[in-house]
Amino acid sequence: MANEQVIASIQEKLEALLADKPDYFIVEIRIKPTNNVKVFVDADGGASIDRLVSLNRQLYRQLEESALFPDNDFSLEVSSPGLDEPLKSPRQFTKNIGRKVEVTKLDGAVLEGKLLAATEADLTIEETIGKKKELKQTTINLSEIKHTKVCIVF
Repeated sequence: MANEQVIASIQEKLEALLADKPDYFIVEIRIKPTNNVKVFVDADGGASIDRLVSLNRQLYRQLEESALFPDNDFSLEVSSPGLDEPLKSPRQFTKNIGRKVEVTKLDGAVLEGKLLAATEADLTIEETIGKKKELKQTTINLSEIKHTKVCIVF
């Protein structure tokens, strides 16, 4: 079975497990050639470790029963995306409003600023420009973005 079909099947199972948890959402599912399945789940208020452990156990059991992997030769990791993972879902952008982000556009331009707003189509950030530290609001269409990461501010 092709990876896309396996990912679709895993997503379907995961969506059913999350059906009664509307604040949780799937960010990404990856499968490495070694059948290491990585599932990234987030929540509007932050994903709890207990919930992620529970999801891992339930999903693992379902994957074993489904025989998606020959001889059940797979490993499963369910986690929330770490700070090193780029934001992918519009819900992740919304969750991080007010935080400093670095946006890398498809043309290579890098913008850094406070995330002010996010919609299904675009982001608005507030950049600090020049020595006078002038504030400039910039709206970027999601289709123009290569990736966006939350900046760690100390």
